[in-house]
Amino acid sequence: MPTIAIIGAGPGMGLAIARTFGKRGFDVALIARTKEKLDALVDQLGQEGITAAAFPADVLDRLSLTDALDAAKTHFGGIDVLEYSPAPHSPVPGFTLASPSESTVENLQPQIEYNLYGAIAAAGAVLPAMREAGAGTLLFTTGGGSVDPNPMLGNVNAASAALRNWVLNLHKELADSGVHAAHVAISAWIGDGGPEGIPSATPEQIAPLYWELHEGRDRPEAVFTA
Repeated sequence: MPTIAIIGAGPGMGLAIARTFGKRGFDVALIARTKEKLDALVDQLGQEGITAAAFPADVLDRLSLTDALDAAKTHFGGIDVLEYSPAPHSPVPGFTLASPSESTVENLQPQIEYNLYGAIAAAGAVLPAMREAGAGTLLFTTGGGSVDPNPMLGNVNAASAALRNWVLNLHKELADSGVHAAHVAISAWIGDGGPEGIPSATPEQIAPLYWELHEGRDRPEAVFTA
């Protein structure tokens, strides 16, 4: 069975992506900080006939992230698709939002660690085996501000844009290798309760885009707009 590893797995996008791939024959490795939440997702997916397992890790701790991916590879026999989309749903120490003029090294560095460095560490843990096999997909998610920045999120958008640039360049490097890298920019509020005037979409509406990118191996990027 092929396996997808979802980094930043939660009850929203992570679960929707797990279902999208799981219903197409994939096993699912779920990676996030909280074991109890992951275990609940594993149970939920199991009830739907999807085989899943939990591997707790923090993307800010790159060693723990690499260890979790290694454990997932051992458990399932390999990772065929990596999806990276961590999104903090509770306050993270050191994380603040800043406009471009308020951005500093101090409030940008944590965003770089979270978005770019975590993604690079995750890719590094799975890419050698994919290259050797001549097959694999690497999918990385950011908000729409990586493409069309919002002044309210000056430091976040800068880090997201750095990740986008790296992914698009990785896509070029991997051409003709059998391994495919692609970027997803979600330019919508996910779920209910978004700010007035901001378009919203459900995770179930967005998740099929990931399968399309996995299947359409010549596409380096997709932007979802509600």
